Amino acid sequence: MAKCGYCGSTIIIGGLSSGTQRFCNKKCLTNAYVISAAQKVPPDVIDRQVEEIFRGNCPKCRGLGPIDVHKVHRVWSALVLTRWTTTSQVSCRSCAAKSQLGGVLFSAVLGWWGFPWGLILTPVQITRNVAGMCAGPDSSKPSDALRKLVLVKIGAEALQKSQPNTPPPLAK
Repeated sequence: MAKCGYCGSTIIIGGLSSGTQRFCNKKCLTNAYVISAAQKVPPDVIDRQVEEIFRGNCPKCRGLGPIDVHKVHRVWSALVLTRWTTTSQVSCRSCAAKSQLGGVLFSAVLGWWGFPWGLILTPVQITRNVAGMCAGPDSSKPSDALRKLVLVKIGAEALQKSQPNTPPPLAK
């Protein structure tokens, strides 16, 4: 099984190829292209922007940082249909814990109702949220996920300047 060249997810069936890399969807392919454009930006500019976001105010509650990328996991099921998601959220640890607690409650109420995957994935997603609430990213330094998010932002801005009539690429 292949891994996505942008997000690292396992690709079981399908995906998109670009050169020697595979991507799980068009959004990841676009973001990888955008990151390659950001490689031309001096590292000190990137480091400064990462630190600025990390030490800034939370975009959700406007409280003080550190700000980082946190994952919220959910699952819902209905008989033979089960859907599970993981979303990234840029926020302070307190806002992330609230969202992750919401993910636990959402999954605990709506996750069990599918057979067999609801019964299997509900405890997995709840455990992932609890682990995120307990551990989370290191609060002493920005995570790689935050750095990647900043690279996508800078790359999109660089591409927009070099090709002003094209729409901005998707971000993850």
